[in-house]
Amino acid sequence: MTVYGDLIGQDRAIGVLRRAASAAAEAVAGGRGAGMTHAWLFTGPPGSGRSTAAKAFAAALLCPEQGCGHCDACHQVEVGSHPDVTFVRPEGLSYGVRQTRELVLKAAGAPTLGRWRVVLFEDADRVTEQAANALLKAIEEPPPRTVWLLCAPSADDMIITIRSRCRVVTLGTPSTEAVANMLATRDGVPHDVALDAARAAQGDVGRARRLALDEETRRRRAEVLSIPRSLTGVAECVTAAERLVKTSTEDADAATTALNEVETAELRRVYGEGSTGKGLNKGLVRGGAGALKELETMQKSRATRIKRDSLDLALLELMAFYRDVLAVQFGASVELANEDRRHEVEAVARASSPEDTLRRTDAIMKCRERLAANVHPQIAVEAMTLALRSPGVVHRG
Repeated sequence: MTVYGDLIGQDRAIGVLRRAASAAAEAVAGGRGAGMTHAWLFTGPPGSGRSTAAKAFAAALLCPEQGCGHCDACHQVEVGSHPDVTFVRPEGLSYGVRQTRELVLKAAGAPTLGRWRVVLFEDADRVTEQAANALLKAIEEPPPRTVWLLCAPSADDMIITIRSRCRVVTLGTPSTEAVANMLATRDGVPHDVALDAARAAQGDVGRARRLALDEETRRRRAEVLSIPRSLTGVAECVTAAERLVKTSTEDADAATTALNEVETAELRRVYGEGSTGKGLNKGLVRGGAGALKELETMQKSRATRIKRDSLDLALLELMAFYRDVLAVQFGASVELANEDRRHEVEAVARASSPEDTLRRTDAIMKCRERLAANVHPQIAVEAMTLALRSPGVVHRG
């Protein structure tokens, strides 16, 4: 299997990357490093494989065979240990100018082992305005052997001066059948279960795997999808909002607690806490307290981001449910994301009008906008659940 084996349903993008890796190898062999495109922007919806494609391309640039998938270079890129590949994964809500300047300095160095120094920047859309300007300067005048691989949901998420200097690789949403086949062949998931998971994930390969393999993920999805039929009164709307926000908080805590403990312990060790021997402190050495405070700030920002991402995923689940309701109301011949819950979708469709459904989808989108604008989650979600209930639509079917 080549390095592109994990890209599902992305044949067109794979073809572009194969040709580019081959051209890059020829340019190096001919002493023409300057002929390589030094800035790439990978775009696509969640789960389409933006970072997967970027990592595969990084391996192909460093592999003697342009991405064989089994040599030392390919393996090192895959596990994140190749000295010529820098992985950037913004942990918090944004990526600041100081971090970006440090990254630019690091990227300016010559390759250690391979033919290129590669910077793979996931969630590049999280850079602040000042950070984007610092990044722009590096992309405009890159060292001859440095390649920037930026990942973002869409080209419009990057400032125009950056995206105009990048070659854009657009990934599409994989088909349901392609994702289901992947789950069945690679993970041994029964085909009917794989199909339901692929439909529910709407092309998000990672989400589909979690739905197919993790009982807790399926339970949380079921809890979210129970909300439309539970909104029978104001008290039920408030309760549903509390439950949704609480679940998102618990998800964030579960995802960050263990990681925070490891990071904090490692930082304390680096700054000498607990060290023994003559002249050594048992507490943090000078500078350690400041570093620890900076780490705690980053961890809080990361927890906030994960909480928002978890809540946004729940809102997208609700959006998909009402999209299915609208499809049934109009008799559209489209695949339902919630085919496994068709009876619930049809019950809500019978008890409401298309106008009601459109109003509800608007309420969900408004909630997402409010959350992005830092409105308190409980207030934003309560307003949404109340809007999903009114005007007087009965959901018990």
